[in-house]
Parts: sequence; structure tokens; C-alpha cells
Amino acid sequence: QIPHLDSKKGNPFPHKHNAPAIEEHYPFSHFFSQVLAITSPSTNSTDRESEIERGFQGQICCKDIIMSNQSFNNNKTKQYFKVCFCFRRIFRLRDPEPPEEINFLFERYSRDGTMSVEDLRRFLVEVQGDESATHDDALAIFNSLKHLHIFQRRGLHFDAFYRYLLGDLNGPISPTTTVFHDMRAPLSHYYLYTGHNSYLTGNQLSSDSSTKPIINALKRGVRVIELDLWPNSNKDDVKVTHGGTLTAPVDLLHCLRAIKENAFEASEYPVVITFEDHLPPHLQSKVATMVQNTFGGTLYTPESDEMSEFRSPEYLKRRILISTKPPKEYLETSSAGSRKGSKSDWSSFDKDEGDGEGGIQEEDEEKTAPQYRHLIAIHAGKLKGGIDNMLSIEENKVRRLSMSEQELEAAAKTHGTALVRFTQKNLLRVYPKGTRLTSSNYNPFIGWMHGAQMVAFNMQGYDKHLWTMQGMFRANGGCGYVKKPDFLLEVGPNNQVFDPSLAQQVKTILKGKLYLGEGWLLDFRHTHFDLCSPPDFFVKVGIEGVPADKAKQITNVIDDDWQPIWNEEFQFELRVPELAVLRIEVHDNDLGGNHGFAGQTYLPISELRTGIRAVPLHDRRGNKYKHTRLLMEFEFA
Repeated sequence: QIPHLDSKKGNPFPHKHNAPAIEEHYPFSHFFSQVLAITSPSTNSTDRESEIERGFQGQICCKDIIMSNQSFNNNKTKQYFKVCFCFRRIFRLRDPEPPEEINFLFERYSRDGTMSVEDLRRFLVEVQGDESATHDDALAIFNSLKHLHIFQRRGLHFDAFYRYLLGDLNGPISPTTTVFHDMRAPLSHYYLYTGHNSYLTGNQLSSDSSTKPIINALKRGVRVIELDLWPNSNKDDVKVTHGGTLTAPVDLLHCLRAIKENAFEASEYPVVITFEDHLPPHLQSKVATMVQNTFGGTLYTPESDEMSEFRSPEYLKRRILISTKPPKEYLETSSAGSRKGSKSDWSSFDKDEGDGEGGIQEEDEEKTAPQYRHLIAIHAGKLKGGIDNMLSIEENKVRRLSMSEQELEAAAKTHGTALVRFTQKNLLRVYPKGTRLTSSNYNPFIGWMHGAQMVAFNMQGYDKHLWTMQGMFRANGGCGYVKKPDFLLEVGPNNQVFDPSLAQQVKTILKGKLYLGEGWLLDFRHTHFDLCSPPDFFVKVGIEGVPADKAKQITNVIDDDWQPIWNEEFQFELRVPELAVLRIEVHDNDLGGNHGFAGQTYLPISELRTGIRAVPLHDRRGNKYKHTRLLMEFEFA
């Protein structure tokens, strides 16, 4: 009874030039006697057995099996393949030679085959670009290697130096969680790590609502959590759910408690809760009581509705802010007629989409439960009228405006500078279009390039765009706040602001080299990529950023190797490096085009460290593999 095993790549015996050996469980002569007894229709099986045994010479090659099988009865082919799978594969591994450049650098910065603390410090300054490296910094690296048997008291031998280069302390961005951006500017001067429908576990139509996605998001550093508030069927309590869908609800109080318990685990900077509010006033009062009782003194309530600018992240450390606007569903305003008569192309901004933010802000707030209105730290809403009114700036008021990704794209084409000017003082939230039912995401750079602080993403949509978002917010110690580039905050002598539509000059060139990779054999099963042989890895290296900066290069495929060596260079011109993200993805080549995923990492160019670096790879969800990494070199010209 031999189970049939299907290959992940379709053909269970892909043609490989260097197929692995297969270890015998019993003598080959006995094995082939049994195979021939089953498969051969002729009487001269002894001759065939001898021929096959001579060809294999103690090893079975997948290619040889297929060729030899051509002489057998075609009706027995599947049986013959099943027998072959009884045997355990042996993957031959070799230790790759360190790159020549590494050997050269060690010889240059060592004496008599040993690198002292001072030698290492000079290497950090002159090669790794760490101009502030001190004797203590180099000594700390020495101490981190003491547990290795290759460490020597007199200094670092080559093996220890090489392990340091491939270690966690030599990452492409700083391994510390130190926040180094100025956090004393108004909230509108920062990008915030923002979630969309933060309670959903899967798609937008039928997945469950739960506190788990909220907890996971906060632990990853997300700073803006969205909750949709709806009355229950009896209209006497509040549920969190995606209205008008089959998603199961979750209790609001459970969500609030989950936020309180996990808000500052990854970062001490403020958490903003955006309520998509579909509640009548009596339930708003109930929510106000829940919020006050749950958060207590952690909740930030502004002294006045009149604010000329938002407070800073530094001022709001370890505070929770509520941002919302009352819904139209339960308000009796006279604004419907004026909206109905509008012929503006921007009338969609007045519709109740995505945030439940329609109508006239002042009229709505008058009908809001007073204790609920008092909790709102960031007022959300859209002023009556077209796009010009939407983006108008009030002298003594700041607010949050929300747009769908489609609305933002349309506004960017005609009102690009108005968006930039608006976001210098006010907050702009962008959310996914309603057709993203699978919880996919969109290009965040349109929002970022126009100053949008809250580009809201589905954190369960594991795709290239979410990896880009994760890469962006690895900056600034992963605190969930990234200072916007100065050019988005500056106002010229003639009151002009940055125009995103204008062509930009090349500011810098990123040059790099991909040396090798390691660790897959420790983080993946031997048969994860291929049942019969080691994987065939290749790497995509590119830039995610503004359209003029987007680029991609693909390396050669390294066949049948768990420890591939590429030694390939790449180069990218960057016009807006402040917003660019380096894209690195590793795949296992498949002739059918269904390339296997083997790791990814996206890194903020603004914090990329020069020199030779160990680049850790992550899984689809963004969790870092324990061992899998690439050895790469970076420099800016």
C-alpha cells in the first residue's frame, strides 16, 4: 500500500540537472526486482533490471527514471512512480564560500588574521558608514559573539567576523526601537499607521468580527483603529460590525478593553479610535459611558472645540483619542435638498460612504448626545459644497476629512496643491474602495505624496501593498508615526506649496549588490518547494514609491540550491527618496509560472544603512523568519 503523492509543481518528477540522491530502505537489486515484477509486461525483466541498475549506480535520478520508464507498459507508469516515492531524499548541502569582497575587507581591517576592537570600529566607520561608531559600539559586537565557539580572546577571526555580518546586529535598518524623529510638531505633520475595519478577520462580506485583529494590529504598531458602531436589532445596545453584510458582530466593550490592554505595547505614542458611527443619540450616550469607564484618565478630551492646530504626538503620549462624526441616518437636517440639486462632479463627497460622514457638520453636532460630543478629540466631517469647500481651511478649527481611494485619485488630478495645503493643518484619511471585498489594498503613495496622514489599510490583506505599508512604518523605531517630508510642510514666499504633479529631479542613486542567501533549510520543510530536489531561488529587487521612482530588477535563477549565491548588482534612481521603499522578494522558480513564495522584506529608503548588511526575510503576514536572510550591500551616490 503505497500512497500517491502529488507534487506542488504538477509534475512529480521535474527535470533537474542535479537531482538529489534517494536513500534505499532495502537493497536496490531487491527494489528493482519488485518494480519489474509489477510493471514489465515482457519476460526478459532480468536484462532490464541489470541495465537500470548499471545506470543508477546506487543513486536514482528523477530524469533517469522517466527515461527508463519509456520502455515499460504505459498503463503501469503511475504504479512505477508510486514505488519510487518509498525512498527518502538526501539533499546534498555545501557550505558556500564567503564572497571575495568579504575576504578582502577582513584582510584589510585585520592584522595577522585577527580583528581587534579598534579594527572593527574602523570597519564600522569606513565601510558601514556609521560615522558615530565608538569603541564601546565595537566592544558590544565583540561581546555579542562570545558565546560562539569561533570567538577568540585576542580578537575576531574571519569566521566570527563573517557571522557578525550575517547577524541580527548588522541589519539594514537600526535594530533598536529608538524614536529619532521630532515628535513635538502637530499631529497633522505625521503619517499614522492606520487600519481599516480593524475588527474583521477576513473578507468584507462574511468574515467574523473579533478582538484578535485589533490586538494583532496594535502589537504591530498600528496607531489608528476603526470600529463601526451599529444599533442591535432591538436598538437598545451597540454592536461592532460591517453594516449591510453577513459579517458576525463583536461586542463593543470587548473591543474597547482589547484596545486599552494593548494600546501601548508596541509604542507609547497616541492611539486614535475612529468610530464609523451609525447610532441614535441615546446609544451615543451609552457609548460615551463605556468609553469613559474603560479608558478613564488615558482618554484625551480637548479643552475646547476651537483649536488652531492639533496637539503633538509627544504631548499625547500614552493617550487614547476618539475621532468621529454623528451619522445622517438619525438626523433630521434640511441639507438633503441642497445636495440633491447639486450638479457638481464632487457630489459624491457628500454621500454617506465609508465613514458615515455626510451632511453639515454644525447641524449634526447640535443633535449629538452632549457627553458623547465632549469625548471627540478629532472632529470628522465634510463641509457642505463641492471639492473647494471640502478642502477649505478654517483659521481656528482643525478637522479630519475622509475620502475613498477613488475620490482621492480624482481630487489629486485637479486639486493636488489644495490637498497638500489642507493636510499641512488638517487630517486626511483615505480608505479602500467598496469593491475590495476580499480585503485587498491599494497604492498608498498617492495619499502620502499629497500629505494624507491616515492611509487606511486592511491589515488582513497580505499583499504587496500591505508589505509596503509595513516597510514604511518600520521607520522611526516602528512607533507608528513617521514625520512627513519637509517639502510637504513648507510654504513659499508667495504662499505656494509643493505641487505633486510636477516632475522631480533625481536626488540620489541607490546602488547595491546581492551576494547570497541562507536559512531556508532551517525555516522551511525539505519538501516545501519541491518534492524531488532543492529549490531554484531568484530575487526581485525594486522600488515602491512615486510613479517616477518605481522600478524592479530580477536576478538569475540559482538551480537546486538551499544556499544560493547570486553576486548580482542593482541600481535605482530616486526622485523622492523620503517616501521610497526598497522591495525585496525571494521566489522559487517554477517553469509553469506559479513561483513559490520564499520570503519578503520592504525597507524604508530613508533609514537604509549603507555597507554590507544582513537582510532578514519575512513571511506573507510580515512575521520575521528566524534564520532566513540575504547578505547585501548598499550605497548612495
